[in-house]
Amino acid sequence: MKKILFITVLSLLHIYIVQAQEISINGKVSDAQGPLPGVNVMVKGTTKGVITDFDGMYSISASSDAILVFSFIGYAKLEIPVNSKTTINAILEESAQQLTETVVVGSRKQGRTKLDTPVPVDVIDIAQDAINMPQQDISQMLAAAAPSFTAFTSGGGDLSSFVSQPSLRGLAASQMLVLVNGKRRHSSAILAANQTGTPGPGVDMRFIPSVGVERIEILRDGASAQYGSDAIAGVINMVMKKGTGEFTGSLTAGAYTNKPNYDESDLTEGERELTRSLDGWDGENFQFDGNYGIGFENGGYFNASIMVAQSERTVRPTVLGIDRAPLYDDLYLSNGRTTTEGLPIITNPELIAAQAAGDAEAIASLQTVRGLMEARDIEQIDVATYSGLPAKTNMSFAFNLETPLSDTASFYAFGDVGYQYSDAYSCFYRRAAQSDRASFDLYPNGFRPQIYNDQYNISLATGVSGTMGDYEFDLSNTFGNNAAQFGMFNTWNASIGPGSPTEMNLGTHSFLQNTINLDASHYYEDILSGLNVAFGGELRFENYAIEAGQEESYTSGTYGVVTATEDNQALVGPDGFPLEDLSGNPYVDDSGAPQTLEYAGVSQLLVKNYALNCQCFRGFAPENESDSWRSVMAAYLDMELDVTDDFLVSGALRVENYSDFGNVMTGKIAGRYKIGDNFALRGSYSSGFRAPSLQELNYSHSYTFFLGLVPFDGTLYPNSSSAARALGIGQLTEERSRNMSIGFTTKIGKLDITVDAYKIDILDRIFETGEFDAASAPVLEPIIGSGLASFRINGGDVSTKGIEAVVNYNTSLGAGKLGMVLAGTFRENKFEGANVPDLNTTLTDDELVDLYVSRSLIGQFETGTPSSKIIGTLNYSIGKFSAMLRGTRYGSVQTRDSRTRTLLDGTTDYADQYFTPEFTTDIGLTYKFSDAISLTVGGNNIFNEYPEIIRYELRTFNLYSQYQQGSAGAYYFGRLTFSL
Repeated sequence: MKKILFITVLSLLHIYIVQAQEISINGKVSDAQGPLPGVNVMVKGTTKGVITDFDGMYSISASSDAILVFSFIGYAKLEIPVNSKTTINAILEESAQQLTETVVVGSRKQGRTKLDTPVPVDVIDIAQDAINMPQQDISQMLAAAAPSFTAFTSGGGDLSSFVSQPSLRGLAASQMLVLVNGKRRHSSAILAANQTGTPGPGVDMRFIPSVGVERIEILRDGASAQYGSDAIAGVINMVMKKGTGEFTGSLTAGAYTNKPNYDESDLTEGERELTRSLDGWDGENFQFDGNYGIGFENGGYFNASIMVAQSERTVRPTVLGIDRAPLYDDLYLSNGRTTTEGLPIITNPELIAAQAAGDAEAIASLQTVRGLMEARDIEQIDVATYSGLPAKTNMSFAFNLETPLSDTASFYAFGDVGYQYSDAYSCFYRRAAQSDRASFDLYPNGFRPQIYNDQYNISLATGVSGTMGDYEFDLSNTFGNNAAQFGMFNTWNASIGPGSPTEMNLGTHSFLQNTINLDASHYYEDILSGLNVAFGGELRFENYAIEAGQEESYTSGTYGVVTATEDNQALVGPDGFPLEDLSGNPYVDDSGAPQTLEYAGVSQLLVKNYALNCQCFRGFAPENESDSWRSVMAAYLDMELDVTDDFLVSGALRVENYSDFGNVMTGKIAGRYKIGDNFALRGSYSSGFRAPSLQELNYSHSYTFFLGLVPFDGTLYPNSSSAARALGIGQLTEERSRNMSIGFTTKIGKLDITVDAYKIDILDRIFETGEFDAASAPVLEPIIGSGLASFRINGGDVSTKGIEAVVNYNTSLGAGKLGMVLAGTFRENKFEGANVPDLNTTLTDDELVDLYVSRSLIGQFETGTPSSKIIGTLNYSIGKFSAMLRGTRYGSVQTRDSRTRTLLDGTTDYADQYFTPEFTTDIGLTYKFSDAISLTVGGNNIFNEYPEIIRYELRTFNLYSQYQQGSAGAYYFGRLTFSL
């Protein structure tokens, strides 16, 4: 008996071991028409999964008693027990009920699909779409796929070159909230320009490797009541990958053709001779991406991603003619410049040599700008102002982890760490004719200053989620920090003299954010057709700091100052003639005698008014330094009630307290009503707000700007400054909003359609004023002297309204699969009016309104970005081949000038300009050589469409408008994708 019992126990144990051991399972997934690529194959109850290849094949390891789950958009889910089988084929059936992807953002009830939500949500399958896309970073991918989303990269503009500012529904980057796995993402420390005209903070998505992102959800609706400040325009949520057991990687290389295709008739005669290309192809880049996941025995996972990328600059010169931007002036050509002490500076030694040789023809030529340039083998394009995409080096590592702690709770963590170096052509060329900032010793033919930036970024979220009694809970802490150190090279501080360094540290900005969240929810099945209740709290800490740069980058030197060495010292040079200023004017009194300095060692005169600070971007000085903190406490309640199976109503209420400006309450109500199985009406109304960021509250900087080619110096003062108090500028307050939307969703066979109309009113939107001087505001004279002052203000009320439509169609075509998406947005922005307080100025009411929120700034918000954007995408796969074809139509743009000027035809008026709509085409073609390797070739804007060039009067920095497809031109790439 004991022997039989022993044998029985051994047999049962053997059966258990056999059933529990891991086996390798292969198979093919098909539908009625043939193989299905892209099907998710998961081991039920775990996060282990794979995706079928172009032939519908898959391979996965699982225990012998596991269950495989097969799922794909538009098909009914299928579960098949393994039962120790090593080959399992599956046939999926189409399902009208399987509408589309389940979404996380916008609804705290699990299981909603994007056609089932009461507000519009887009789902971008980055993991599947990326292989055929020319774009490589997340922001550019979204801009190519979602019409309501844009990502603006400045072709110049100092700090704005280093961040690709995201935007939703034509609003600012700071009015859109970004989440990762549902947790708030920190913004960049850089205050950068954006499409809507006013610099502000934004999330830099470049630090998140796109290879680590499974999908991206875009909530196109006001959501401040659900997620807090910044969610006026909507929310973007990046869902990170969880897959394990397979390494996937890609190596991409590409470049821009750099073949501008403007009509030369649009150029002046002087410009047409200056249109030669600069080195042909440019912007060469490569990028390596890798992703690998490890599964744990307890069902947990660790998924890691890496991205390494490098790109060279693109160069798009302005090419102003010699008549508008002469490299030399008369004093330079005639050797008429002198030092502070009156010694001559030989700037044209070629002329002296010609005079010594008695060469009359050379003498005549060398006294002209063109003649001296030819003698030095310089063309006008060589000394043009350049714009274009900056050179970048990017490295980033990201991970996503989850592991069970018990049957009812799991620990999770995700985050990323990254580095980015950028250097850009963001400055006007400093011509040798600009005597206040020229140096014959350092830069005899002028110079092109270049700004660079080192950024360090880190993010880490940890938390515990699970169930406690009847409630689901999530307790988390999310930390993020971005630090940006700025520098200039090929520069100098003219007021220090030739001993000035030519490379300088300009200072460091940093932004830190730490957020603690506790969320809980419960679904009551027996209340009508179901009620989901979610509530929670948030505690957030933020810090923004500016550290000053090196002293030479912001100081005023004494290189142009003469200090008396004796009483009543005459201001004469060694030749006995009076000292001269930069324009060659002598320092003499009314009788023509040289001026004198009365007291030795005390009396001084600024003889040569050399430009101060680092060229072209002044370093951050001690008076610009900041170390500001804020804390934010919030509580919310969010409920979704299925009144019937067809009628859904939801509502949210949120209260927040800011340590620096007080309390805010927001609310939201939304609903969806189904009419039949395939049609639903939906709508929402919400209030929202955006607290002014610490960057906006505390940033200050002195800068150089140009009117035409004439430089002026100004300062952007914080609202807490003495300048702001003297003028009457108050502290910034929050932007408040009202958001209304109504739309419908429908499914007609394989056709999914969503159409939504919306209107957003924003009160007290933050703008930046024009420049005040001592003449317009005498109270500022003791503070700013001869300089200019600007401020951030709650300048006025704005609104935006529009219609968004998305049409999806997926079907079989022959032996392959065809997917089509047509999406468009049609929008109108409007500035409703300025909110001008009583200020201490001498300006009339109309003059003050124009200066407070300028005409050009209003124009940039209203018409400076495309009012429509339509994207049509075709995806087709058959066997080992897949392809993507995308066309994008950008609507028209109109810019408004900030002042009247003399136009090319001799009249005086604003130099406004209308830019016609543009159309670009992208393509990606992929061939899979084996299960392990595939090759993709294609391009972005393959027909090399450039926007119209900027009109003559405004053709100073950029040759092209930057607000449609930009000025990079055609880009072609190749990508090798592999898996192990």
